[in-house]
Amino acid sequence: MGSSAVREAGAGDHRWALLALTSVGAFMTPLDGSIVAVALPKMGPLLNLSFAASLWVQAAYLLSIATLLIPLGRLADQHGRVHFYLAGVALFTLASLGAALSWNGTTLILSRIVQGMGGALLFATSAAIVTAVFPAHERGRALGINVMAVYLGLSVGPPLGGFLVDHFGWPWIFLVNLPIGLTVFLWGRRILPRRPGAAGRTAGLDLPGAGLLILLLVGLLLPLTFASEWGWGARRVWLLLGCSALALGAFLARESRARTPLVDLALLRRNRLFAAANLAALLNYMALYAIAILTAVQLQLVQGRSARVTGWIMLSQPLMQACLSPLAGRLSDRVGSRVLSTSGMGLVALGMLLLSLLSRSADLYPIAAALAIVGIGMAAFSAPNTSAIMGSVDPSQLSLASAFLGTMRVTGQALSVAVLGGIAASHLGPGSWRLLLRAGGSPEAAGAFAQGYATAMATGAGLALLGAWASLARGTRPGPTQVTSSS
Repeated sequence: MGSSAVREAGAGDHRWALLALTSVGAFMTPLDGSIVAVALPKMGPLLNLSFAASLWVQAAYLLSIATLLIPLGRLADQHGRVHFYLAGVALFTLASLGAALSWNGTTLILSRIVQGMGGALLFATSAAIVTAVFPAHERGRALGINVMAVYLGLSVGPPLGGFLVDHFGWPWIFLVNLPIGLTVFLWGRRILPRRPGAAGRTAGLDLPGAGLLILLLVGLLLPLTFASEWGWGARRVWLLLGCSALALGAFLARESRARTPLVDLALLRRNRLFAAANLAALLNYMALYAIAILTAVQLQLVQGRSARVTGWIMLSQPLMQACLSPLAGRLSDRVGSRVLSTSGMGLVALGMLLLSLLSRSADLYPIAAALAIVGIGMAAFSAPNTSAIMGSVDPSQLSLASAFLGTMRVTGQALSVAVLGGIAASHLGPGSWRLLLRAGGSPEAAGAFAQGYATAMATGAGLALLGAWASLARGTRPGPTQVTSSS
């Protein structure tokens, strides 16, 4: 279902309204990831959450999104993206109500799983809808606005979560989604015709391939998420990683011979732009995602800053991303995405290198400046890189491409926490993060973490430089399946 199919459904006449609709969804999904992190310390005692259960509240949401993105993206390409998007809004909103009404950890985790299902529908279809309804010369600008909404969600989440929890109680971090979700759903239903246009050939879903992909991702992401709790020497960590490796081999074998594969492997083998841009996205999130977590620990537990001051300093990165993403998207329409995305990753590397060189007692202004440089780099990278990926595939594969990119994002985030977080905690000894928290910022623990933090930031800078190489090496020639119509 490409741009023509969307316009047959009457959506092309409402492209700016659809951009607004998809941007709200792009805002809600990361908002709910970042807002819960702030509320967990107060939710835990009230719901009798153990440390492991607290980890599951976040992990269940991300795992649900990661494992369902590509299967749901494939179905959306076959049956209609806008209607799948609205289904995601409805599911996300209902699950938010369920989370707000939760009475223990089990019910909250189940609600978070369903929320993740809705989030997967939103992630898989949002960029695909924007790409399909906007002509090529406006695509970067529109995707820049869509990306801006993601960063606004990340920026608003922590302060909004703190305000709601302090003044109204933790259920309101979920209840705030209800009026937003209801408004978006009713608005979307209004601008859509009662009878959608034909979605074209519907070949069905490769269920064995989907099952193998889910096993692959669960086996990879679960141990990466819980390694700090279980320990890297735990048998279940390596058992799950081994199962993931076996599932990868079986998945590739299945997809190479399936009549209607879940993932067209030709996209990776023959479409150099698609493969390299997704590799750059994976490396980007591997380098970037742990910055906020590790820097917050550095500011509070090493330097002794308050949570309020830390929150304001940390805003310098996502605010730059939110403010500059539309500009970067618009520039990519004029000068192309290769130069912008490559230079953006270079700036991310520069910002992380500066963070690694700052002393343990550095002032707030150099830290904020380094984070701002990272934010500028991320803004220059993200929208142009997304535009390049979405413009490199056939119109019938837009949701699949969006879902594949989303999978790279979530996988990169998990790898970032595992790799950079492991490096930062490597000098703390057994118990890693718990040792630092229990020590309450003792000089020994603080010094050990500061040393690990510098090494982690330097490692992230190296990953960002690899991402810059991937962006540069993809070339400017389109792959054989690149979109050539105004989609």
